[in-house]
Amino acid sequence: METATGAELFVGAMLKLGMRQAFTLVGDHLNEVLAVMRREGVGILDMRHESAVTHAADAWARIHRRPALALVTGGPGHTNALTGIATAALAASPLIAVSGSRASTLADRQSFQDIDQLGIARPVVKWAAQPADGAQIPFYLARAFREANTGRRGAVHLTIPVDLFTKRVPAPADMPLPAEPSRPAPDSRDVERALALLRDAERPVVIAGSGVWWSGAEQELLQFVEAAQLPLYAITMARCAIPDAHPLSMGYADPALNRAAWRAFQEADLFLVLGKRIDYRLALGTTRLFPAAARFIQVDIHPPELGMNRKLDVAICADLKATLRALLDGLPAGHEAERCKTVGWLGRVRALRDEWQTWLAEQARDGSAPIHPVAVFRALETALPPDVLYSWDGGDFTHWGRAMLPARHAGGWLRLGPLGTIGASLPNGLALQLAHPGRPVAVITGDGALGFYIAEMDTAVRHRLPIVLIVGNDAGWGLERELQREMSGSSETVGCELRPTRYDVVMKGFGGDGETIDSLEQLRPAVERAFSAGVPYCLNVNVRGARSPFTEWQILGKRR
Repeated sequence: METATGAELFVGAMLKLGMRQAFTLVGDHLNEVLAVMRREGVGILDMRHESAVTHAADAWARIHRRPALALVTGGPGHTNALTGIATAALAASPLIAVSGSRASTLADRQSFQDIDQLGIARPVVKWAAQPADGAQIPFYLARAFREANTGRRGAVHLTIPVDLFTKRVPAPADMPLPAEPSRPAPDSRDVERALALLRDAERPVVIAGSGVWWSGAEQELLQFVEAAQLPLYAITMARCAIPDAHPLSMGYADPALNRAAWRAFQEADLFLVLGKRIDYRLALGTTRLFPAAARFIQVDIHPPELGMNRKLDVAICADLKATLRALLDGLPAGHEAERCKTVGWLGRVRALRDEWQTWLAEQARDGSAPIHPVAVFRALETALPPDVLYSWDGGDFTHWGRAMLPARHAGGWLRLGPLGTIGASLPNGLALQLAHPGRPVAVITGDGALGFYIAEMDTAVRHRLPIVLIVGNDAGWGLERELQREMSGSSETVGCELRPTRYDVVMKGFGGDGETIDSLEQLRPAVERAFSAGVPYCLNVNVRGARSPFTEWQILGKRR
């Protein structure tokens, strides 16, 4: 009878599932499976913190629109990984998070690093399980893949005890592969009702979210908004689905970063929400952002999402790509003439967009030192390579950039997600660079956020991932500093001040390169050096603390 170790079965199942890349941090529970991975040619990105491991695997899943594997050791490795797992869960990203553990024979006996890993993971994943023996590993990995990739995607977890990896067991029969995710079509009656509402609307708006990306519906979205002549606002993974340079693209759907969206939404009479939760970022559907009388059409593959925070006029539970095709097919001949009534509305939302861009440009004219963050991003707009891909962090410095820089490339605008896990831009950026060798990748962060995963600079150097890390250094937790000053009415803060650390020197210590920038004149040549260096490079940009539009939006919400 043919036998194999559980590690061999695990790696064989990985390969059958098309998973040829793993993100990991070494530990005793993993040595056997890592050795088999190396022998079988699986790509291994070994990192410096388990949460960074799960962040990077989450980013890999988002980039490739399919499940990705994080592999960490048990005990503290498992608990460290939870923040990245929770981040993927809220972002509906198909992360398969696997943790090793003590031997199965030592459960409940006070063995080393023995904790209830399944119980800890279950609140933040779609599904969690532990195989009873090594022969079951292929079944459980295939089941995890299916659970992560079905319906609204999301994180799943497997705990695999170390003895299940190391022992030889009878090889099971051929593993059944998961079917491709279904693409449920919309009800034709719902499509007709949605089209009728669109025909009647005088000031319609499209809000596109991550469902566009996960469904691979970029072309259908483009064709539909062009055919129907509808203004488009995009957010989350839909950023760059249609580049900002397109005449129907009005930028971020996030009012905290795009005041033009806020004003347009207040005037609109119909919203077509595509693959986007009506969540905190859309003010939970309240009149803070949307008129009470406005009508809503929402399309989502996850039934509980429909109408959760806002009464809907049409709810379509279906695959977004299939729905957009149905909407396109349902447009009547000569529909372009029907949409002539919205020409004035398109002019209005474009004027709002131009006013907002003009306001940002005016803020960027301040050339005094320390540099204003928006002036940094105005300079970066022309200094960065045109094919650059972005990994964005949180914080005031970064929010200025998200408001200023245009989105150009589909899948090239990685964000933290609804958990707001600051610091994740660095591990996310490593996955972005690994996925796009030869493309320029800019990781944009602040000095506070960088501290969470600063040792991943070492990962970048060891794996020859030449990211350019742009750090806005205002020697503090800028966003919280501004919120505290607003709250107290004084300049006093608590726990917000940091040292003006030379992060370029830190990068050099890890084996990369970098430099500090104190003036706008230094920026363009420094960017050119950074992207031509061929090694991980840190641009430590000394900036002033400046309250971003995002923070102003937060303050405005607290005042209401």
